[in-house]
Amino acid sequence: PSMGAATGTFAPFLIAYHVLSSLCVSHSFSHHTTGARGRFATTTPSKRWPSISHQSRCRLYGKRPRSPTPAELDLDDSQVDRTTQLIDIQIDGVACPDDQDEKMKEGPSKSGGDLLKKLFLGIDPTPDIIAISTIYFVEGALGIARLAQTFLLKDDLHLGPAEMAATMGILGLPWTIKPLYGFLSDGFPIFGYRRRSYLILAGLVGFLSYSSLAWGLGGGSGSDMASNSMALTTTIISLLLSSGAIALADVVADGIVVEKTRDAVNNGDDSAIAGGLQSLCWGSAAIGGLISSYFSGSLLETMSPREVFGVASFLPLAVGVMSFLIEEEPFSWKIRSESIIGSESDGVDAAIVANNAILSIETQTSSLWAALRQPNIYKPIFFIFLWQATPTSEGAMLYFLTDDIGFGPEFLGRVRLVTAASRLLGVWLYNQYLRQVAIKDILLWTSLISLPLGLTQLILISHYNRELGIPDGAFVFGDDVALSILGEIAFLPTLVLAAKLCPLGVEAMLFATLMSIYNGASTVGTEIGAALTKYLSVTENDFSSLGLLTIICNVSSLFPLAFIGWLDGVENESQEAMEDKSN
Repeated sequence: PSMGAATGTFAPFLIAYHVLSSLCVSHSFSHHTTGARGRFATTTPSKRWPSISHQSRCRLYGKRPRSPTPAELDLDDSQVDRTTQLIDIQIDGVACPDDQDEKMKEGPSKSGGDLLKKLFLGIDPTPDIIAISTIYFVEGALGIARLAQTFLLKDDLHLGPAEMAATMGILGLPWTIKPLYGFLSDGFPIFGYRRRSYLILAGLVGFLSYSSLAWGLGGGSGSDMASNSMALTTTIISLLLSSGAIALADVVADGIVVEKTRDAVNNGDDSAIAGGLQSLCWGSAAIGGLISSYFSGSLLETMSPREVFGVASFLPLAVGVMSFLIEEEPFSWKIRSESIIGSESDGVDAAIVANNAILSIETQTSSLWAALRQPNIYKPIFFIFLWQATPTSEGAMLYFLTDDIGFGPEFLGRVRLVTAASRLLGVWLYNQYLRQVAIKDILLWTSLISLPLGLTQLILISHYNRELGIPDGAFVFGDDVALSILGEIAFLPTLVLAAKLCPLGVEAMLFATLMSIYNGASTVGTEIGAALTKYLSVTENDFSSLGLLTIICNVSSLFPLAFIGWLDGVENESQEAMEDKSN
């Protein structure tokens, strides 16, 4: 691709950043696994889609920070004296020459600082804030290896559509055990640190796993079955480790954000941190995802998939390096004991503290299980699982686009860029017009509308679009844009619903569990799609049954609607109603 084409893609990134600054939907999920489901494209939770925790981030729609009034500054005597001295410098309304020179020197730096603060959405760009936003950006930017992963499995290891879909489902497993990462980070510090050490670990594991893919460890160049089997095994292990490293970094970064938000609330400056920090983190991940969407394809035009992994391997290292900028006090059992049993004596037995910590975990687990046994909680959870676990034809469709139609990596990268931007438009539409609509109604109508839209893929599969005079590329762009917008509109209410289900006392643990169930359901849907692909004998050389597979995946998306009555507890509530009730 020409440099002009690459440069032209940065315009939407700048526009998107300002759009993101007005949206405080945490990321799950984008940079995680994007499933072009039978009904529409949706993103499973994870920072981060976006997030909206993604994945487990549902702190929605924070406000922009405001500047404090003079009365709120609470100046002490020394500061008042200093202010008086500055006023005394003025003589008859004219500043002294020395003072004018000083102001001229300070002016540019001050305006530069204000601009930098505005870029960080009103938050002071301290080293730890820069580090946090960089970590989220890296999570989104790691999507640069997404297509390299696909073409490595497809072209180098010669996986078919069914095997590809099954492998992609396996690679989503590390995201289903995210609560475990939280337990480890909170209760088992490494070298005295609960956050920094785990970020360094995630960075090193990510670097080594991507590097092993770049170096081609395990062979793969041989033609015998044993060599190919060894190459596939080592590749899957490396991809699993890299996926786990990203998930671990995501959980730890979320923990840091939660701590800073809590501290900001305790200090009385929640308007500047609680809202702005969420927007900053999600926006950083989304910008990284947008940039990587295009370059994930364009790089493959000039580089091999393994070379792209070599480039991407340096991104996890940035997470480890940035962790040193994060302010964190070394973990101390004495401090832990004071926080758990309220003792300030030096003679507290560490075993007692450990036992109290274990009891705390057991209490939380018991409270979680008690919450999950309530019908008004497990019924909506079961609906969310069914809604996300419907099969997908994504793997087979990818082979059709590349092997039958002949699309290359660069075009697929442009498609990913456009769909990522479309999802942002879907977020804006939901925020602007649908927050007042009941969650149950949104899920019902988006499912019904998505069925005919999803079936338009049959026009492309049969090549009937050519008879209508519509180029393949134009049809793919239009179809993906519509499905991406609709998918995001349907996805966001499920996260709001998940937040609604969390009772007092186990909010964080239950929400993390719900997001793990959500990710697990997506894995189940991918594996069902792989089984259907295998059963219908859809291969890289035979797409005669692809139309039937598409019909089955789209029609099956209506099956969860039979259980939509299980949402009766929230049928008349919208996100805005929930926010008003919370306030």
